[in-house]
Amino acid sequence: MVKGVPRLVRPSTGRGSGIAEQTDRTDRTDPTDRTDPTDRTLTGKATRPVSSRLPWASLPPAMGEAMLRFDAVEKTFRRGKALVPALQGVSFEVARGEFLAVVGPSGSGKSTLLHLAGALDEPTSGEVYVGGTALGGLGDDKRTKLRRTTLGFVFQFFNLLPTMSARENAMLPALLAGVPPGEAERRARDLLERVGLAARMEHRPDEMSGGEMQRTALARALVTRPKLLLADEPTGNLDSHTGAEVFSLIRSLAREHDTAIVMVTHDPTAAARADRVLALKDGLVVSDRRAEAGAA
Repeated sequence: MVKGVPRLVRPSTGRGSGIAEQTDRTDRTDPTDRTDPTDRTLTGKATRPVSSRLPWASLPPAMGEAMLRFDAVEKTFRRGKALVPALQGVSFEVARGEFLAVVGPSGSGKSTLLHLAGALDEPTSGEVYVGGTALGGLGDDKRTKLRRTTLGFVFQFFNLLPTMSARENAMLPALLAGVPPGEAERRARDLLERVGLAARMEHRPDEMSGGEMQRTALARALVTRPKLLLADEPTGNLDSHTGAEVFSLIRSLAREHDTAIVMVTHDPTAAARADRVLALKDGLVVSDRRAEAGAA
């Protein structure tokens, strides 16, 4: 048990697994067992991916040091006797401080891409790099350390631990990463104040609204000061007004530490406010462009 934090209790079913489990576990199974079972390519013959046809010079120019890089990544799942391609020859980079939105219909490979970027799964071929480190060469312990210290996660269903207050939930990743308890609490309090929860720090999830829970989840994701923030439909469970507020907080807080963001979304308004929009279809990159409203 981590000093200063009560014994962890798994969240109730239907709200996803806890952040401690999500960040401590390397998942080798088909992510559709835990996410959207339709988010895979099940039919149709794939064509050669755009990302493998285009030279790097054809893609949007990088803004600086690459924080995330996919190099000819393929991921195939076995369903009985059938091989189901989820990603096919996907290549792209995300620079330090850049905000990339990943869009596409169900079955396009968005969830698979996010799992690979988060070191929660491994590609069938190709390589994924985080901060210049090839994930394929890392063992389980090093992957766990990377998730704790370099990556931040924001989930659609919050995944807050129900027995902990907002402050304790926000502190937890920092404590797991080895940050001293006093510093972890200082960071958590500062982030919760900045997301507008100064008066709600000691409230538990069942005492908070959806927007308050997602703000707590955002503070939790940023408490370790990650270099790469991975967000899976972070506003998908919120009304439009609250979702817009949470989106603005994600962008502004990440900018302060030059944190790169990869956000999977079905919301075209949210995607348009990113720096770049990567579109997937049937596991292929069909476009990679600068967002017109990226500076907003």
